[in-house]
Amino acid sequence: MRFTFLGTSSGAPTRTRNVTALAVRAGPGRRWYLVDCGEGTQHQLMSTPLSGHHLGAIFITHVHGDHCYGLPGMLSHAAISGRTQPLTIVGPAPIELMVRTTLSASDAALPFEVEFIDVALRRQLSFDDFTVDVFACSHRVPSYAYRFTERITRNRLDTQALQAAGLPRGPDWGALQRGETVRLAQGRELRPEDYLLPERSPLSAVIAGDNDTPALLDEACRSAQVLIHEATYTDDLLNDRRARYQHSSAGQVARFAHSVNLPNLVLTHFSARFGSHAARSPSIHDVAAEARNAYAGNLFLAQDLDEFELSSTGALTRSTTATRATKRPKS
Repeated sequence: MRFTFLGTSSGAPTRTRNVTALAVRAGPGRRWYLVDCGEGTQHQLMSTPLSGHHLGAIFITHVHGDHCYGLPGMLSHAAISGRTQPLTIVGPAPIELMVRTTLSASDAALPFEVEFIDVALRRQLSFDDFTVDVFACSHRVPSYAYRFTERITRNRLDTQALQAAGLPRGPDWGALQRGETVRLAQGRELRPEDYLLPERSPLSAVIAGDNDTPALLDEACRSAQVLIHEATYTDDLLNDRRARYQHSSAGQVARFAHSVNLPNLVLTHFSARFGSHAARSPSIHDVAAEARNAYAGNLFLAQDLDEFELSSTGALTRSTTATRATKRPKS
């Protein structure tokens, strides 16, 4: 499973961070899924191999502009990229009104159908690569988290055993994968049950919208390998702003992740007040230190255009794919 952060700022963009958007892929293939679509998301795509033509579906966590104002542009981008197949948008009901009104007012004619699904009416959805479960968050408006779980449809070949048996990679491997017995020229038979590994458990990742109560995601995270969650503030800033803004602090999310033994945690959606210089507080380094003080697992602070990969063993690693000449703080 792969994640590409197209925006990691909250509220408004900064010089180094765009507003919220996250691309999710099941593997190295072209099809991808978008969670939230802040303004400028289509521009961020220019620094990635992702294309609106191969977009599987869009998921919006809530109606605030830094999570959805990029939708009309994203749909136009998909049209320009040659898309003709229907596109599904999952999100709160007002998202449909916003998109249809904007497209009508701007005389935009899309060459594909758009299907809207009201997230409040669905608790599980099925797509080509993922089963997606929906969980309610706590924010000033209805906000949701999406748990993406791989759809694994077949067993894996034991390639080491095949190589030890002297069977080179080729059509016979495919036959074994399909459950067929392979008969070799020497009269030997290779049975699929001897060369198919047990199906592994599917990977799951929880991607949350704005949320001031991480514990609401307890059930979602119990079966997940990674949580991607906003950390708009640190604890001290949260104490001054929580009643009005209803966001989480880095420490709050980290303490929750520790309580459910979550192996991987990625923080994002940072307030613009957190700069990159460690000597000038508040800084993004304060966010990292607060989270690390409460959580002993695999912790990351996302940066725009970072790409993460969740391996089949549940280990999360990061490789920065940004092409911009911007010096980024380390977490």
